[in-house]
Amino acid sequence: MFEIFGNLSLQENLFVFAICATGVWFAGARLTYIADALADRLKFAKSLMGLLVLSLATSLPEVATTLSAAVQQNRDLVLNNLFGGIALQTAILALADFWARGAITNYPRKANHALEAILLIVLLSITMVILVLGEPLANDFMGMGSVLIAGAYAGAIWLLRKYDDASDWVPVDIPEVGDEEIARPLAITEETATATLKIQAGIACLAILILGVALVNSAETIAIQSGLGAGFIGVTLLAAATSLPELTTSITAARMGAYTMAISNIFGSNLIMLVLVLPADLLYTSGPILKDAGTTVLLSIGFGMLVTAIFLVGLIVRRKPRVGALGLDSVFVMVIFLISIGAYYFAR
Repeated sequence: MFEIFGNLSLQENLFVFAICATGVWFAGARLTYIADALADRLKFAKSLMGLLVLSLATSLPEVATTLSAAVQQNRDLVLNNLFGGIALQTAILALADFWARGAITNYPRKANHALEAILLIVLLSITMVILVLGEPLANDFMGMGSVLIAGAYAGAIWLLRKYDDASDWVPVDIPEVGDEEIARPLAITEETATATLKIQAGIACLAILILGVALVNSAETIAIQSGLGAGFIGVTLLAAATSLPELTTSITAARMGAYTMAISNIFGSNLIMLVLVLPADLLYTSGPILKDAGTTVLLSIGFGMLVTAIFLVGLIVRRKPRVGALGLDSVFVMVIFLISIGAYYFAR
């Protein structure tokens, strides 16, 4: 079905890639409004909506591209897309700071988001150790490292759900969220039935899934035709396109003042990208997918831990310096992300 991409020129594949990315963008934006409306209707906490629902929906491109690339036995594209997307999506949260009223990490009233960041760093550290050791407990088909990562993810989600109602950590001097909200599309009104919203969400998710599969095939062809290689394409072009839903949802959530949903959406999406290693390992039949990974994979994990740690400091240090409208933590994250792009290029 996807052999057609190989018959297209580089310019034509770039055009197809742009069309698919645009479709993913609009579908992700639509999901933001629907998720916000459903959270209000169902009395669901915005932080949990971001962590468990919105992050999964906006991660559908990563699911599609990861599984598709794994079936095609393209390990470099799988790993660089997953781990390269972590630093990119964290930079998206920094970008959303432009639309927040003050530093976005000043708003959370509970320690949930700090705990999300800590658990993400823990999972990234486990992954780094597995990569450095080269999957010592692997067999000919898959490694135990991917199973360990999936188990750690399940434990992290259980802990976050259990901790959601806790109130043993309460920050002071919290800025107030304004009453102004961005207008939802005319198709989403108080009269819109909840069942209709769920159907619309399903349609948007399906669009992201189909377009995501097309994205990975066009990106793989672009990697070959451009001569840049699947590693560099995976951590830049493909990771950027599949992160478009996170970009639209985070910016829209910040404009609405739903800062907890924006933060949980990004950290939740990053956690999901780690657990996707397990199904990718099952579909990659050429051996354990984490064994003998390339340099860009290790770099992307290192940068992912670094930018997550910076935001963790921002969540703990409430009275942080600001650069214009941005918190200093967001500025550092964007600078580190730009440095990472250069590092990926030289290590490709």
